[in-house]
Amino acid sequence: MNQLTFLGTGDAMGVPRVYCDCEVCSEARLTGANRRKRSSVLVHCGRQDQGVHEDDMFMIDCGPDWRSQMEDQGMRMVNTLLITHAHFDHIGGLPEWADACRWLGVKGKLYAPREVIIMIQGQFPWLTRHMDFLETDNGIELGGWEIRSWKVCHGHNGFSYAYRLEREGYAWAYCSDAIDLKEDEKQPLYGLDLLILGTSFVHELAEFSTRSVYDMQEAQALLRELKPGHTCFTHMSHDVDVRRDYDLEQGITIARTGMKVKLG
Repeated sequence: MNQLTFLGTGDAMGVPRVYCDCEVCSEARLTGANRRKRSSVLVHCGRQDQGVHEDDMFMIDCGPDWRSQMEDQGMRMVNTLLITHAHFDHIGGLPEWADACRWLGVKGKLYAPREVIIMIQGQFPWLTRHMDFLETDNGIELGGWEIRSWKVCHGHNGFSYAYRLEREGYAWAYCSDAIDLKEDEKQPLYGLDLLILGTSFVHELAEFSTRSVYDMQEAQALLRELKPGHTCFTHMSHDVDVRRDYDLEQGITIARTGMKVKLG
């Protein structure tokens, strides 16, 4: 059973924003269709007849909602993480994960590019007691997936990394925090069966130099070039109302928490 589950589809602040009474945040508080925890996915690599085991899965990113995301899934542990970059909405759950490692006597495995590992260790130097830090720069293999990482432009927020995963002729990529990709940054995104792409706004009006993630209009222009088999939008702010029909082009899905996607 090769599939991924969206544990969170929100941007850095999540939805609802605590200070906001906009229509989307208000709906998120009442009925919850737009309630979004910080972006993360769970990748399950085991066979369906083997049941669920923490060694058969890994998570991409570990934001401050990690604990509640695990509770949502009825899970007590995941042993392996793949981290895209060292911003708080992607690593804020690491202290709680480390505590789980400590209590359960598990040495966690955290995979990330070398410069991301250095940044994480600078923020949380004590984590090395509870996990092994493993570099992805030269490619890795997890659960039968051949995985490569590469640096992408995160606009005003600096840089992030994206991941391309391939197994048995199926290729997909996770690129949650990117904007204004140059040609060399786009190259690994060609020939995909599935692309998970961050789109914080439907149409963002802020000055371009202040922005950090594609909006949905820009993303659709990018997709016309890349031509993936299917695309899921994630990392969405309170600008996005999942109840609305945005007339997106064919092959695009707005991800929702708990949504599962078959890989292969």
